[in-house]
Amino acid sequence: MTTSDPRWLKLLRDEADKTSIGRAALRVGYSRTAISQALSAKYPGDMAKLERMVLSALELPMAVACPHLKLNLPTTMCHDFSTKAAPTHNPLHMMHWRACQSCPNKSEARPTSED
Repeated sequence: MTTSDPRWLKLLRDEADKTSIGRAALRVGYSRTAISQALSAKYPGDMAKLERMVLSALELPMAVACPHLKLNLPTTMCHDFSTKAAPTHNPLHMMHWRACQSCPNKSEARPTSED
């Protein structure tokens, strides 16, 4: 690690050092190969997207207060519900999903395993 590493890369390195590159990749939602390439400054993909994913996975609290449900939800559950397709089959889920679209907790980045 160099002292010029940006904050997100330091978080990613720390997570990989603490667990493993594979586990860090799982937490971030990328492949092990992509994370290994990023750590060695050889990642050919969208670095801005990778940065957003690292920060959302490793920097945010593990739970967020859902203003619609008035409950604390795991960040992954919040992210998954807010970024999925509109649940047109269920009116209650649709109300929740619509509330998510303007929620300050909503993450614009979609997790993926092969970026």
